[in-house]
Amino acid sequence: MRTLWRDNSLSFVFFGFFVAALVGQAFAGWHEYNNEAITHHQETIALGRYLVSSSFGNAVMENWQSEYLQFTLYILLTVWFVQKGSPESKQLDRGGTGSDEDQRVGEHAREDSPRWARVRGIRLWVYSNSLLLVMGAIWLGSWCAQSITGWSDYSADRLAHGEPRVDYVQYLGSASFWESTLQNWQSEFLAVGSMAVLAIYLRQRGSPESKPVGAPHSATGVEG
Repeated sequence: MRTLWRDNSLSFVFFGFFVAALVGQAFAGWHEYNNEAITHHQETIALGRYLVSSSFGNAVMENWQSEYLQFTLYILLTVWFVQKGSPESKQLDRGGTGSDEDQRVGEHAREDSPRWARVRGIRLWVYSNSLLLVMGAIWLGSWCAQSITGWSDYSADRLAHGEPRVDYVQYLGSASFWESTLQNWQSEFLAVGSMAVLAIYLRQRGSPESKPVGAPHSATGVEG
C-alpha cells in the first residue's frame, strides 16, 4: 500500500481535490438553486433532483470543457511553437514532431517501448497522437454536454419568465451561450500563457514545472 501511494500520490491527491470540490459545488449549487426558487416563489427541490438537473450539469460541464480545451491546445501547440527560457517549451531547435529515432518508434523502438510504438501504419499514427485524440474527444464531449444542459437550463428560465423556448441552434448562436463559454476560455488561455512566461524568470525548487533554481533565464526546455 505504501508503494502504491508513493508511485501514484500525485494522481491520488488531485482526484481527492476533485471529489471534494465537486461535492462542495453540489451542495453550494443546491442551496443557491433553492434560494433563488424561494425568492421567485417556486418549489424547492431535493439534492438528488438537483444533481440530475440541467443547472448542475451545465455548471460542471462549463468548467470541464474549458479545462480540456486548454490542455488540448497546449498539447497541440507545443509541438511546433516554442518559448525561449520556459521549461514549458521544447528547446528552440526541436520544434515539430521529431524523427522516428528521436521518438523511438518502428525499428528505433526499445524492448520496453509500448507495443504500438513498434508497428507501422494506422496503429502507430493513432498511438503517436493518442493523447491529443483522447483529450480532444473529452473536450468535444464536455462541450456538447455543456451546450445541451445550458440550452435546457436557458429554455427553462425563459419559460419561467413567460418567454418562448428557443431551439438548440438558436441557443448556440445566442449571446448567453458564448458569454459563459468565452469567460472560461479566456481565463484558461491567460493562465497557460502566464505560466509559460513566468517560469522563465521565477522558480519553484523541486518542481518539474520549474527550471533548476540556478538555471539561467535563457535556459529552455529544462526541468528542475
